[in-house]
Amino acid sequence: MIVEIGAFALAFALALSLAQAILSAVARVRRSSVLAGAGQGAAIAAFIALAIAFASLMYAFVVSDFSVANVAANSHTAKPLLYRVAGTWGSHEGSMMLWCLALTGCGAAVAAFGRDLPAGLKSLTITVQGLLGVVFLAYTVFASNPFVRIANPPVEGRSLNPLLQDPALAFHPPALYLGYVGMSVVFSFAVAALIEGRVDAAWARWVRPWTLAAWAALTVGITLGAFWAYYELGWGGWWFWDPVENASFMPWLIGAALLHSAIVTEKRGALTGWTVFLALAAFSFSMLGAFLVRSGVLTSVHAFAVDPTRGVLLLMILGVTAGASFALFAWRAPTLSRGGLFAPISRESALVLNNILLAAATTTVLLGTLYPLIREAATGEAISVGPPFFNLTFMPLMAALILILPAGPLLAWKRGDLQGVIQRLWVAALIALACGLAAFALISPRKAFSAAGVAMGAWLILGALVELAERTRAFRVSAGESWRRFVGLPRGAWGMTLAHLGLGVFVLGACFETGWKVEAAQTLPIGGRLALGEYSLVLDDIRGVDGPNYEAERGLMRAFKGEKLICEPTPERRLYSTGGQTTSEVSICTRGLDHLYVVLGERRDAAGQPVWLVRAYWNPLALLIFLGPAIMAVGGLVSLSDRRMRLAAGRRLVEAAA
Repeated sequence: MIVEIGAFALAFALALSLAQAILSAVARVRRSSVLAGAGQGAAIAAFIALAIAFASLMYAFVVSDFSVANVAANSHTAKPLLYRVAGTWGSHEGSMMLWCLALTGCGAAVAAFGRDLPAGLKSLTITVQGLLGVVFLAYTVFASNPFVRIANPPVEGRSLNPLLQDPALAFHPPALYLGYVGMSVVFSFAVAALIEGRVDAAWARWVRPWTLAAWAALTVGITLGAFWAYYELGWGGWWFWDPVENASFMPWLIGAALLHSAIVTEKRGALTGWTVFLALAAFSFSMLGAFLVRSGVLTSVHAFAVDPTRGVLLLMILGVTAGASFALFAWRAPTLSRGGLFAPISRESALVLNNILLAAATTTVLLGTLYPLIREAATGEAISVGPPFFNLTFMPLMAALILILPAGPLLAWKRGDLQGVIQRLWVAALIALACGLAAFALISPRKAFSAAGVAMGAWLILGALVELAERTRAFRVSAGESWRRFVGLPRGAWGMTLAHLGLGVFVLGACFETGWKVEAAQTLPIGGRLALGEYSLVLDDIRGVDGPNYEAERGLMRAFKGEKLICEPTPERRLYSTGGQTTSEVSICTRGLDHLYVVLGERRDAAGQPVWLVRAYWNPLALLIFLGPAIMAVGGLVSLSDRRMRLAAGRRLVEAAA
């Protein structure tokens, strides 16, 4: 019965989204507050209906109702409760339900919390959000329904992919989808503004909180995915430029560009057309990500392989939605305000250069992701584009961006003082250069590019600290006055500083881990020793372990630095009886900011005795790779919590409408 309630609620949400779009559109045409209120009520009701449907599907997973095809294909009674819950969104059908839940939730949030929006802009935004809901809910109801019953249900399900039975993967999709679908609100605002023919500072100030929220959620989602790949896949790395990884990275890059462009539109009334273009592109890239992951065109551990028919439908949704929005942009963009002028040396120019580099970087990622698919479709020849391509194209663009990033916040609006910026940053530049030279000379002269990356990471961190010192006028006023300024800084300023600081921390960690990691692999008998640079590992024993839905071989090991015992790794090799899949569970020993990473391979026989393949990595400063993005996400949330931003947005929008 609960499953039928969920199926009805899903279909009802589709009807409510259609009502939301129609009522809000008619309200805009007739300027009727009554119809506008009805459209907003429909938006909130659609979200409630989706929440009921999603809860019903989750209930079916928790109680292992194998009469539901989706549950039978992705769950098992032996799975721990957390993974039965995560199975709700662990399939194609469930993930689309999660997408629709986030989409209707965003529409409900605009309806409930957009009281200060001009009536026309709000009605059009809710209309567009409702149309998006209709498109994706129709796809879910008619082509990807998660509530389809089986006439003769099996006694047991086939279970979820063991690689996805992990805590990070339980929380990764919800965070990622909040980011993906959060961009839909920015998209709806952009379409509404184009129809209204008015993009100004007030509009940009309202768009920024939504962009910040979506960008922060994307940051968390991408980081969780990278962390999962790092410790679950057992290959010793955290990013491989996999097309599915790129699918989430592209809207993140465009979102970062939009955040900076919206600042120029808000402060100076400039770049209006470009800001709207980025707002449309951000959600278009999110839809592209949905197509890549769910169409079956990619073979990846991250992807949901589905039948080609559903892939074509997703491609049609992407084509129609993105095509219609950019056609509207091409028609209406010439009517938008051009904004004020600014000098070549100014904060506006720095932000424009920032946007150019981010857009170019996104284009290289897009090209590297889609070219193999296009080439294979055209010629039948399968090729791969991997790290070498991205290292040659993406990295130089990011290096240029990193070089200019600390200078931007120190430049004045309209006309900046380059000499003054140099005077404030020269000490930071010298220290950063010294860090890079020290890494080159003391650690390894053969790692010149990694040493340059260390210098850039230090440059970002020191630049963020200099910008903070300038805001508090440290060393120029008394300590008491400086502290008063420090605690009185707006949260928006703190958020920007934390985001730039987090990027620097990430760059440091990535360069150290990539440039100076040590790895070794060897087959070891019981009592065997593996040398790993200045470390060594001893395999003491192999024991059998019974898990909740798997059997495992667990290696009992000791790790030494010289003669000193530093940790006792316990890597596992697991066999899941359901499906017969084998996975490796990595053991990671954290030493400060470094990781000792150990993987237990398959058993073999050598000279009449059993041996096991053991691979180990020493990853220096690897913790910074995940700490940096966490700081960036916190920075976004701190900016979002700035109450003055939201209040000012409301006041300025009301003034603009008056």
